[in-house]
Amino acid sequence: MGYSYPFCYDWSTQEIIDVIKFFTAIETAYERGMKREELMDVYRRFKEIVPSKSEENRLYAEFEKESGYSSYTVMKQVKEAKNGDWIRIEPSGRNAVGKRTN
Repeated sequence: MGYSYPFCYDWSTQEIIDVIKFFTAIETAYERGMKREELMDVYRRFKEIVPSKSEENRLYAEFEKESGYSSYTVMKQVKEAKNGDWIRIEPSGRNAVGKRTN
């Protein structure tokens, strides 16, 4: 990882940690995959810190510019998936949603 995570200087230390956990989960969805429920948990906390849709979109864009990972793509799949599904975004941009088999 050769990039930084987006955050706001007026957030508390715990809020910064929780936002970084969200963006780390986005990375995990691309690199290894992650359970839908786990992604939803970190997203809910992220939304407590960043309730504004415009601020959310700004942070998503900043993170994607730095990392190449699209938070929007991951969260779109999370919202369309069912509980128990495994979310993994393929490097080619194809999305894989389903039960984990290994």
